[in-house]
Formats: sequence, structure tokens, C-alpha cells
Amino acid sequence: MEAPAVRNSLEDWSGPLARETLGGRPTLWTRTSARSPLSPRERFRFRNGCSWRSFEPARSKLAAALVGKAPPRPPQPNDMVLYLGAATGTTASHIADLVGPRGIVYAVEKSPRAFAQLLGTATLWPNIVPLLKDVRESGSYLGWVPPVDIIYMDIPQPDQVRIATEHVTRFLRTGGRLMMVLKLASLGRERSAQEHLHQCLAELQRTLRVGEPSPLDPYYRRHAFIVAELREPQP
Repeated sequence: MEAPAVRNSLEDWSGPLARETLGGRPTLWTRTSARSPLSPRERFRFRNGCSWRSFEPARSKLAAALVGKAPPRPPQPNDMVLYLGAATGTTASHIADLVGPRGIVYAVEKSPRAFAQLLGTATLWPNIVPLLKDVRESGSYLGWVPPVDIIYMDIPQPDQVRIATEHVTRFLRTGGRLMMVLKLASLGRERSAQEHLHQCLAELQRTLRVGEPSPLDPYYRRHAFIVAELREPQP
């Protein structure tokens, strides 16, 4: 399921995602239409006639996965993405850069305080559609979100696998991908982290082709990044 050309594509500046090494550490950049940084901590530069924003692994679990040993294929231009747990929109804005102006990021967040900041982010990225909704009530935005190419999920809840499966069934196109941040510490203390991971993978494999989970160390401890593809329906 992983694209072998991803690492090469990160080493040049011709696509929406670029990579360079600064101070011995890998650094990612997304090509953006924004005219200024999203926050004062964000580095911003101009190269090859384009604006680029730093995509920091310490601030985004997707970035941490992309600089790992087995990076997933990132969202592609024109992709439709459903983002569950978008918070203030930092990672959502980088995904919006990656999918480009013809792609859309449907960003679901239930916290009014975080959503207020997400609205501000969406004014800078018009291809972000903010939704003040609870991911446990996916039926409440069925009319707003069409079938999507990617479901990106970062929700540290005990029932995160159930939530993922429900959204895959309702929103993911056949052949589409689930990109899931699994916070093992949120799954309870009755099992070890490895036991929790095996159980979650077994549940996901009922409907999805699940790739090898990747740890997000050293940026996020006891996290796993999972990429899974929706199987063709059985005749």
C-alpha cells in the first residue's frame, strides 16, 4: 500500500511537498497559496517562485509519519479529505496545501474554542470546510460530506476504532484510504500497548486492508500511525 516513490518525491521542490535536512533533522515544507504564516512559530519561505510553509513533525502527527522510516503516501492534489478531530486546523491547513485548490478538506471539530480558531484558519485556506460537529454523531453531517478519498483521523478516545469503522462505512470511497493516528494510551490500562494495537488492527481488518503500523517516536510516544485501504465490496 505504501508508494515506493514517496521518499524521492520528498527530496525535490517540484511537487506540493518538499523535504530537506536542517541541522541533521528532516524538515518538510508544503507549497501554499497563503501569503503569510499561520502562526508566529511557523517558518515561511519563497523558492522556485512559490511560497512554502514548514511542516513540523513536532506539531503534526502526519508530518511525524512522513519523516519516519516507512512514510505513507501523503494526500494528493484534488483529493477529497474528511478530517476527524481537526482542532485548530494546523495539520488540516497543510493537507489543504497538499490537495490544492481543487481538493477539499472537510474538517470536523466539536470544541467551540478550537472551532473558533479553525474558522480563522479556513479564511486563509478556502478549501477547508469547517464543521462544528461531534464525530460520534456522523449522521449529523451526512448531507454535508460526499464520498471522500481519504479519512484522516486524530481522536484520542477509547472507541476511536469504532468511530473510524463507522466513518469508513459511510464516507470512504472504495479504494480510498483511512489515515489514522492511534493513541494507545487512550485505549485503557487493562491491556498492554501492544495488545491494544493487535486488537485494533484485527477490528480494522474486517473491512479494510491494513498496512504495517508505524510508530511516531521520537515525536509522539505510544502512538501508531495506521494506513488502511477500503476493500472492494464482495459480490
